[in-house]
Amino acid sequence: MSERATERLHELGQSIWLDNITRALLDSGQLQMYLDDYSVTGLTSNPAIFDKAISSGAYDEAIQGLAASGKDREAIFFELAIDAGLSAYAAPLGPLEQGAASYAGQVPLILKLNSANSLAAGLADQAVTATVDDALRLGCIGVGFTIYPGSDACYAQQEELREITREAKAKGLLVVVWSYPRGGKVSKEGETALDIVAYAAHMAALMGAHVIKVKPPTARIDLEAAKPVYEKAQIPASTLGERVAHVMQAAFAGKRLVVFSGGEAKDTEGVLAEIRQIRDGGGHGSIIGRNSFQRRREDALQLLDSVIRIYQGKA
Repeated sequence: MSERATERLHELGQSIWLDNITRALLDSGQLQMYLDDYSVTGLTSNPAIFDKAISSGAYDEAIQGLAASGKDREAIFFELAIDAGLSAYAAPLGPLEQGAASYAGQVPLILKLNSANSLAAGLADQAVTATVDDALRLGCIGVGFTIYPGSDACYAQQEELREITREAKAKGLLVVVWSYPRGGKVSKEGETALDIVAYAAHMAALMGAHVIKVKPPTARIDLEAAKPVYEKAQIPASTLGERVAHVMQAAFAGKRLVVFSGGEAKDTEGVLAEIRQIRDGGGHGSIIGRNSFQRRREDALQLLDSVIRIYQGKA
């Protein structure tokens, strides 16, 4: 039944990704089960999840062994990323440069071309610290760049991104844009407001991003000037699905890949309700991580079958 279900899911053009990975997931064979039974097609993670995995104690022996071998911390991080089976390692120039030659081809690399630092305050901005040629030299598959629509530095960021995008595309690299509204006319609460998130996605699409990362929008309309426009146009925004539809519309009518970040672990009905709204809003798919693999096999299978039925319009 699981194979038939996943075949139907693929026919609908949907992919199942795990947004977490641990050594236990690999050692227990559970990941292989997801690949075989659920047709999982990708894995992703982030520094916070990776840090939690390291602090769990599961990697203590490996870390101690690597440290005792005299390897530097960047080499240790590369080997942990490879050992954990991460789908990509995105980092600034220094960390990638330190280990790219030694670990070439063992983990896909994305070079983050701009970076902030913890000591800076005030202006929402990041310094350009690497180039597209650096990414090619290090064997990366793509480049990443963060923009802050609303920041006093946003125009300079757009000009920087324009040149990076032009060069990256000419040289066959993927362009990933983190579009995080901040500063300027945007209030703190408004950073996830519907009008602000939609405009952030639109700005990234205008800049030529292949992949756009934004946060799920709330029903809030942050800009006073936008409120009468939304009211006059009667743009629906009472449900997440309606809000997703609006964000997709803002990203060239859904012709750009927009990734909506996931949230906290939910019960089954919470997961399915959110997926229905993403489907109804025209989202490209659902990223299902802890909400599936933290269940018993039977329960996970039932959940994924329900997801398939939702995308088929049967539930």
